[in-house]
Amino acid sequence: MYFVSETYLIAGGTASEIAAGVEAAVSAGLLLPGASLPPVREVAAMAEVSPNTAAAAYRLLRERGIVETAGRRGTRVRPRPASTTREEIRIEVPPGVRDLSHGNPDPALLPPLHDALAAAARAHEEHPAMYGTGDDAELLTLAATRLRADGVPAAPLAITSGTLDAVERVLAAHLRPGDAIGVEDPGWTALLDLVAVLGLRPVPMRLDDEGPLPDELDRALRAGVRAVVITARAQNPTGAAVTAARAADLRALLATRPDVVLIEDDHGASLVDLPLHPLSGVTTRWLLTRSTAKAFGPDLRLALVTGDTVTLDRLRGRQRLAAGWVSHLLQRAVAHLWRAQAVDTPAVAAAYAERRDGLIEALAARGIRAHGRSGLNVWVPVADETTAVTRLLALGWGAAPGARNRVRTPPALRLTVSTLRPGETARLADDLATALRPPTSGRYG
Repeated sequence: MYFVSETYLIAGGTASEIAAGVEAAVSAGLLLPGASLPPVREVAAMAEVSPNTAAAAYRLLRERGIVETAGRRGTRVRPRPASTTREEIRIEVPPGVRDLSHGNPDPALLPPLHDALAAAARAHEEHPAMYGTGDDAELLTLAATRLRADGVPAAPLAITSGTLDAVERVLAAHLRPGDAIGVEDPGWTALLDLVAVLGLRPVPMRLDDEGPLPDELDRALRAGVRAVVITARAQNPTGAAVTAARAADLRALLATRPDVVLIEDDHGASLVDLPLHPLSGVTTRWLLTRSTAKAFGPDLRLALVTGDTVTLDRLRGRQRLAAGWVSHLLQRAVAHLWRAQAVDTPAVAAAYAERRDGLIEALAARGIRAHGRSGLNVWVPVADETTAVTRLLALGWGAAPGARNRVRTPPALRLTVSTLRPGETARLADDLATALRPPTSGRYG
């Protein structure tokens, strides 16, 4: 055994026991984020195990996202261990408060599902999917047609249970714990959590309204990242959308590192009327994923993915070993919705744009800078997230703290405007201006 602090000691006779003990201590708060762990040889000597056993325990902890190894600083508990995810950084919105903290679409803009589900049920009765059945041919054909129309290179296709499902399988297939990965900053909460769980080292890339900044991608590539994840449109949380000029700059940089795995997230395909400017195909290994969750509803979620042959083969292989396949009832329902053009993309995009642009313009009139070029959210830089969130709650509004999405970028709030009604915009802007106003001095004279 080895004492790390007055409240915890490392103990165990096997690598699994040692790793489980450390993980339990982190979850219980006995080992705090940033706490140093002893060197491998000291653990081995004190626990009376071999150095190989101690090293294996630390390897298990790194793979689970519990600890990180930082050169001479040794092994430490991660600042955000996997047992405490960013998704847990949220506020409790009391009754009566208008909740703009969740990234959900407007239910009123989702298509009715009755006909789609009925069509899927009829198809199932006529041709029930059994073990060994492949992905739905009609859905793959529809996806291929749409992707080719958007300029995505012709490549193999697959269907997964959403974007994160596809990204996890690809990262696990191509990368190993400790590898560096370029991520947008601020970026998607679930992806940042996944990176931690896989034991990968995030290299944050700042962005503007046109996507990741070229010099930030260049810096990440020079830092030796093995993979890069870029959102094409409706970036969460800032609403950034990659323009043609920005895409050209990013493609030129990626062409210098064809060994990097490029993952493109186009979840906003049916929510925005901005064109796709794909980066896919510029590197040897790549994946583009297009989820249906925001357009059809989170419960009707799957992702159409395409990529190079090796990446898609590895993805399918890992899928067969786990979930096996995506429900064919779900696949056929999505195919019906696509075939029937159930989502009027221009109308949906215009509805969300009116809400975003209206709020951004109202905030600008009050001297507040905000971002939201596309998608469901408006990103508002603030001096202090906790103060801003607390004051907004007192004024009747719930906002998401930007800490959930940030790595190194300054504080901000994320406001999901998908259900914001026209008559609420001015009041929200006024209340936000009040919440962000510096406190008056409490001193006399």
